[in-house]
Amino acid sequence: MAEDQSYDLSRFKATYFEECAELLATAEETIARLQEGTGSSDDLNALFRCVHSIKGGGGAFAFEDLVHFAHVFETSMDALRSGRAELTPHVADILVRGNDVLGDFVRAAQEGATLPADHGAEVKALLAGIISGEAPPAKAAPVTTPAAIGAEPGFATWTIRLAPAPGLLRTGNDPLLMIRELASLGEMKVAVDRSKLPSLAEMNAQDAYLSWSFTLVTDRGRNAIEEVFEFVAGDSADVTIEQIGVAVDAQEGDGWGLFAPLPPTPDAVAAPTAAAPAGGAAPPAPAQTPAKAGDTGAGGIHTSSIRVDLDRVDRLVNMVGELVITQAMLGQQASGFSIESHPELVQGLQELSHHTRELQESVMAIRAQPIKALFSRAPRLVRDLSAKLNKQAKLVMSGENTEVDKTVIEQLSDPLTHLIRNSLDHGIELPEERIANGKPAEGTIHLGAEHRSGRVIIQVSDDGKGIDRKRVLEKAIEKGLVERGVQLTDEQIDQMIFAPGFSTAAQVSDVSGRGVGMDVVRRNIQDVGGRVVVQSTPGQGSRFILSLPLTLAVMDGMLVSVGIERYVLPLTNIVESLRPTAQQARTLVNVGDVLTLRGDYIRLIRLYDLFGIKNAITDTTRGLVVVVETEGGDRIGLLVDELLGQQQVVIKSLDSNYHPVEGISAATILGDGRVALILDVGALRIMGERLTRAQVEEAARAEAAE
Repeated sequence: MAEDQSYDLSRFKATYFEECAELLATAEETIARLQEGTGSSDDLNALFRCVHSIKGGGGAFAFEDLVHFAHVFETSMDALRSGRAELTPHVADILVRGNDVLGDFVRAAQEGATLPADHGAEVKALLAGIISGEAPPAKAAPVTTPAAIGAEPGFATWTIRLAPAPGLLRTGNDPLLMIRELASLGEMKVAVDRSKLPSLAEMNAQDAYLSWSFTLVTDRGRNAIEEVFEFVAGDSADVTIEQIGVAVDAQEGDGWGLFAPLPPTPDAVAAPTAAAPAGGAAPPAPAQTPAKAGDTGAGGIHTSSIRVDLDRVDRLVNMVGELVITQAMLGQQASGFSIESHPELVQGLQELSHHTRELQESVMAIRAQPIKALFSRAPRLVRDLSAKLNKQAKLVMSGENTEVDKTVIEQLSDPLTHLIRNSLDHGIELPEERIANGKPAEGTIHLGAEHRSGRVIIQVSDDGKGIDRKRVLEKAIEKGLVERGVQLTDEQIDQMIFAPGFSTAAQVSDVSGRGVGMDVVRRNIQDVGGRVVVQSTPGQGSRFILSLPLTLAVMDGMLVSVGIERYVLPLTNIVESLRPTAQQARTLVNVGDVLTLRGDYIRLIRLYDLFGIKNAITDTTRGLVVVVETEGGDRIGLLVDELLGQQQVVIKSLDSNYHPVEGISAATILGDGRVALILDVGALRIMGERLTRAQVEEAARAEAAE
């Protein structure tokens, strides 16, 4: 029975598309530098390699439309690298559009969809214009190095020999991909030398035994041929390239009549030009980023990273969470044992706690990714929208290397896009308006990220005109969101912009006006346990602060009791705890309960009052006040009965398992199996202020009634 030669390529394709996503993102970031004029020849080379790698992998899977477009894109990059074309702002814009179209072909291949036959035709023609010299020529001196041989119009014939070292395959390189790439340069004949092929019994599947000789007729120069082998020439393979003459122009014939056929080497067998080897050979793996010659030895390849499905990491995170709960339960059961009576047990539990924490931190680090990949899309968004809105704006970024949980990053794409669009459309003024107000014509948008109080803080700010609170309030009344005559604070008015369907735009455009953007921002941020704070000064600008959890799995918390209830306070929010004296705890008219702390007044929130808990300590001097800090830097005091101790807790979402509860960010399972709620410090501050206002108003009404 014949051996089954079929192979499942889905795993290889998945790897290829993951790499394409990374390469397209890198390409966009690189083009951004070229557009800004801060790029270099290294950026041109990096962009070329991105397109080249996508094209190579696409050829392995026979994505013909993708390969054809990528080939033109790659060739235009070659013209820029060699100096045959000049990188002008217009050309840089063409590269941006080229990267977009290339992304379209990648996504279509991934989804198994077929794009229209003329998709990207206009951009393809513009890229071809760079190749043909329709773009402004480079001002540099003509290139006279050997790499320029054959760059002139017309075709030349080359002989190439590729003799891989035995360990070539171990470096992640595939000769078949190189052959296919070489064949894409023109018309080619191939002869394979199998004289070093051992018997089947002596063969090592990881060694390379075949060599190839090629005759290539092409209008491309030596540099294009050398680039095919740039990652293997040297220690990994012996490559020789020789030009044997210039053929007639392509329109006069195919050029083959001018040259004698390549003499076959001993025991050589002709192979197809660009088709897969006959005989059911295994299809090649997708193109990986090749290892340069000399990076690895023949004994094996050294890798600094591996690809793992996110589902597997999620399962690992969940198992670590369950391990943390089990460890807490064991600690609870053994709390009555002393080290004198059970020294080995107590020591073992301490070591278990230590190792569990290290394991949890290591697993969390696996999910952490720099937010740079998300920020890299912002410069282009600002440029495109500025041009569309006839505004001038520059983007300043900071904290791009701040690491965030991958799941959190995935939820940030839409919110950041909407916030930047909002800053440009509603915040930054037109140049003439800014000049009239004494501002520079060019506005500034700042996008920053940082770790603060155990959370990730992302800020989008601008130096525009700020929120027009009068107009926002009028719109809110018009939409029935608030009754006319109701007095609202500036903060309450600012929060109106997050209401579904709310917009102050005079007319609907393709930039804004439908009232869905800011609603999406708040919903997506809340989905990952975060919140949005708005700070705006009329005439000076606005700042949107996104506060997000570092991770969605495990956190350090302080367990507190209020009556019969137990709550968890995030440890990173806690500043200090104290038992206040009667002089420290006061009640101010129209302000409510406050705590005097080293000369400062901070708001005092009684959790039993906020959540309606009975049998709790109501005397401030008998309870404990935990001073906590919000993401905005404000401090508040929370009155609790007592502190029960610090411990790691596994975060369980209330949104997915129950429904959102104001003042509560999530829940957890304690060591004794009971459920405890994790407090949301920022929301508690807002709830406390609202409760105080209600109490003050009620007292005023009671006084008036008397």
